[in-house]
Amino acid sequence: MPFAAIVHGLESVNALVGRLVRHLVMAMVLLQFVVVLLRYLFGFSHMMLVEGVLYMHAFLFMLAAGYTLLLDRHVRVDVFYGRLGPRGRAAIDLFGGIVLLLPPMIVLAWYSWPSVRNSWAILEGAISVGGIPASFVLKTLVPAFCLLVGLQGIALVLRSAYTLARGTPIPERTRP
Repeated sequence: MPFAAIVHGLESVNALVGRLVRHLVMAMVLLQFVVVLLRYLFGFSHMMLVEGVLYMHAFLFMLAAGYTLLLDRHVRVDVFYGRLGPRGRAAIDLFGGIVLLLPPMIVLAWYSWPSVRNSWAILEGAISVGGIPASFVLKTLVPAFCLLVGLQGIALVLRSAYTLARGTPIPERTRP
């Protein structure tokens, strides 16, 4: 089934990214533990360590958003959705994807790109004195977020359109 293969291909991008960035949770907790330990036991603090936690959190949040949508774990204001059948849910997901999800991703990517481009042009430095000299990397997370959520949004729209047209959902493949 080629249509299902396209949807699964789009979803596999976020599945891979999600499997990679979820390891940042433990690294972030461990680094924060080290920061607290160094500060309160040894009176030592370094901005690069503190910003390391911030960078990991930014990477985790921005890059895992598409993965969260893939797993249907995003925040949903569920007034009617839970009581609807597959076609009703597909109609809401189709509308939400086309009207509420994809346009903001396009606008955000479009308007953030000049800032990202300029930041890379000058290799913009640290946020704080003594911090990680790579603000340009953090700014790059905005269009990356848009791309990943946008890809997952397209997969959601295609999946919903298929369900509305055929009356049955696309067969699921094993999700991570």
